[in-house]
Amino acid sequence: MMVVYSFYIFDRHTECIYSRLWARQDRPISGSGASNRPISTSSTASGGNTLVPDLGPARARPARLSAQDDAKLIFGTIFSLRNMVRKLGGPDDSFISFRTGQYKLHYYETPTSIKFVMLTDTQTLNMRNVLHQIYVNLYVEFVVKNPLSPVEHPGGEGVANELFELALDQFVKGVL
Repeated sequence: MMVVYSFYIFDRHTECIYSRLWARQDRPISGSGASNRPISTSSTASGGNTLVPDLGPARARPARLSAQDDAKLIFGTIFSLRNMVRKLGGPDDSFISFRTGQYKLHYYETPTSIKFVMLTDTQTLNMRNVLHQIYVNLYVEFVVKNPLSPVEHPGGEGVANELFELALDQFVKGVL
């Protein structure tokens, strides 16, 4: 069974406009502090036994990172790896995913430079198509086509759309 740890959306200005963390309710989640971005911390209905992955050695970073710091760390990682792949492989190569001993990061970038990132367990197969489906069937339908949703997200103003969040939760449960 696949375990999804978290999901992030970054806009073309490198701001995290959405993050969703799936974790056990009895474990504190980083980022429960004040933030102007929507951050959901509910557990999955399919058991709720997921763990938030360790994103690096404990002695190399503070014990708890805020949600903003988590997002910055994730974006910095994908930015660096994406640039390295392009420099080593050429402009036609693209970064799709990478795996550590703790988690696997999956990456999808839209033609408009919206970046979708999902952290899963290490045994999960390629999730590029799943991220593409989230973009096409959920993000475009519930966020882009919503006349009340801002086109740009200045200052990291996040995606605050309940229908998108509910559909994302159902979609991820269906993938599991």
